[in-house]
Amino acid sequence: MAEPQSSSQGSSLRRLVPRIFSRASRINDVDNLIRTVRANHPRGDFAVIERAYAVAKQKHEGQKRQSGEPYITHPLAVAQILAELGLGPRAVAAALLHDTVEDTGYALSELTAEFGDEVAMLVDGVTKLDKVKYGESAQAETVRKMIVAMSKDIRVLLIKLADRLHNARTWGFVPPEKAAKKAKETLEIYAPLANRLGIQAIKSELEDLSFAVLHPKIYNEIQSLIAQRTPQREKYLNQVVEEIDEDLRDLRIRGTVVGRPKQLYSVYQKMVVRGREFDDIYDLIGIRVIVASVRDCYAVLGAIHARWTPLPGRFKDYIATPKFNLYQSLHTTVIGPAGRTVEIQIRTQEMHHQAEYGVAAHWMYKERMNGGKTEVRAADADMAWLAHISDWQAETADPGEFLDSLRFEIGAKEVYVFTPKGRVIGLPADASPVDFAYAVHTEIGHRTMGAKVNGRLVPLESELKSGDVVEVFTSKNPDAGPSQDWLGFVKSTRARNKIRGWFTKERREEAIEQGKEAIARAMRRQNLPLQRLMSQDSFAEVARQLRYEDVSALYAAVGEGHVSTQSVLEKVTALVAANDPATGPIDVPGHTQARESRSGDSGILVRGASDILVKLAKCCTPVPGDQIVGFVTRGSGVSVHRADCVNIKALSGDAEQERFVDVSWAPTTKSVFRVQIQVEALDRSGLLSDVTRVLSEHHVNILSATVSTTDERLALSRFVFEMGDAVHLDRVLNAVRRIDAVYDVYRVTSS
Repeated sequence: MAEPQSSSQGSSLRRLVPRIFSRASRINDVDNLIRTVRANHPRGDFAVIERAYAVAKQKHEGQKRQSGEPYITHPLAVAQILAELGLGPRAVAAALLHDTVEDTGYALSELTAEFGDEVAMLVDGVTKLDKVKYGESAQAETVRKMIVAMSKDIRVLLIKLADRLHNARTWGFVPPEKAAKKAKETLEIYAPLANRLGIQAIKSELEDLSFAVLHPKIYNEIQSLIAQRTPQREKYLNQVVEEIDEDLRDLRIRGTVVGRPKQLYSVYQKMVVRGREFDDIYDLIGIRVIVASVRDCYAVLGAIHARWTPLPGRFKDYIATPKFNLYQSLHTTVIGPAGRTVEIQIRTQEMHHQAEYGVAAHWMYKERMNGGKTEVRAADADMAWLAHISDWQAETADPGEFLDSLRFEIGAKEVYVFTPKGRVIGLPADASPVDFAYAVHTEIGHRTMGAKVNGRLVPLESELKSGDVVEVFTSKNPDAGPSQDWLGFVKSTRARNKIRGWFTKERREEAIEQGKEAIARAMRRQNLPLQRLMSQDSFAEVARQLRYEDVSALYAAVGEGHVSTQSVLEKVTALVAANDPATGPIDVPGHTQARESRSGDSGILVRGASDILVKLAKCCTPVPGDQIVGFVTRGSGVSVHRADCVNIKALSGDAEQERFVDVSWAPTTKSVFRVQIQVEALDRSGLLSDVTRVLSEHHVNILSATVSTTDERLALSRFVFEMGDAVHLDRVLNAVRRIDAVYDVYRVTSS
């Protein structure tokens, strides 16, 4: 039972909203449950419901709810909610049994043997994880399991929502702190999920119940304000309904015209979020017209617009373009009698059922068509977002990040854009062309380099609006990939995860290549028998010794600096010598004397010096073909400069003369040189994108870039990148020179 403080708070809440915290109604017995199921599924297997009720009642015998009622009232109430939503006998049976595996000694294997795989799968999917505690991530882990199970069968989530709804109806019997925590969780997770599934009946009640717990005084005040204004509002509402009924009679259309009920939480949200006065919200009359056919919907719309003036921009056709949760209806707002604003929804009976019960109605229809049998499979194409959530939860390793993504995904408004061929793509609000590209296909997203919206070129960070026709341009370069900058503006979880995944994979591949090159370079430098060492499985064995999963992981560790090249070579040579004693041990010197020193990739020979570090100066970035000189630095080997470098001229005094050495070019296929170029152009939209695209297409690895624009609209861009030979540089400069608005491009030889 609740503590004294809880009782006080609970009684206060029950006084404010008595319908919320009532005990289970006695009419919710198993006979009433079967009658409800039979109304929607006359040929259903009702014996499975009776057996499930008997097992649940037996297993929960002696258990009590915090309200003091027998525990069986909870699963019975959950099953009743699902039956009223139209679900079939197996889902209702699973609802009756959903707590037995966790809260009693009833094993899942026993349940499977007695009720079959389908019911067992549903029960397992909604089994709570109360015993699992991971601090802040505990809630995220629970929701993760729920989403994974949901993607296998949507009924799992429907049972979970019904379970939360009945618990919410009895929050008055739990401690206020716990009730507040559950209410907050419900507003953040379960109510948006119900909305996402289109189940307005559950969504609205969950919101109002949570609102009553979190803000009971405000709830009571709004309820009081509504009660005060109800008589005048009802009088005006009846006048509007009579005039629309007259239009229906003139059109000879059968239909029902009713006022839409006001949801308290919705009124509160409009007052707080939009800053509107209560009178402005509540005086807004809502009317719903339900007719027989789609043709009748549009006929009624025409008659209403002929009678009253519609407000510009307030007409929405969700029949032609349904919402994400399959919701269909015509929405319009008109200036009604006495100049007051009236909101009108027009829909068919089938659309109304879909609006109230969402995907539950979808399941009821499917079970009817299959004679009560259901297929246990992934969500249908029309509910593809379920599989989409399953995809990105698998891509998100951190539970906290997953929960943040889920909150955003299920609560975000969407925009709907079109491909050039007319396919509709749903995206989060404020999405960019990059989000669009990843929604079409991951590879298209990776290779995106430009976009058109409604036939006009736009920056990739542009925000898309519903109805836009979007076309993206992709690079033909096989090495093309996304930009880190995209993470700053993409909105969809899929795009963000795919971009992050690409860079993780790219960094690993780069580290593997660097590790391979470092080991090969060290073996050549130390005159080790390359073929002999590489021909055996010695590297794989060393990887196992160092506890790496394979050779690639070992190379990556070397490339990232986690393991030294020298220690790997020592282990490899020792292993080869032990396996082949006839050839004797292999000496691994700490360093090797060289006839002429050269840096492995610098492409420089130093005359008359032993093994010495050589580096190309960054101040003048020499490349093959330039006249060069070497300067012996203190502690950093030989620095190679262009002969006309200003820094070398400053050091050409007698005191430093003995530190100059003769160097010459000797580039190899592995040699890489740093180059600076400056691009001068007339400023225009997309200029930088075009320049970087051309550099990327010529396999240029850009290390840094600076961009500035003068008052005269001249764009000056400087790029630092790596290249292999001077001929390649000439090709790059010529290609950049051909870009529209570029009037000069040249190599910069001094900092």
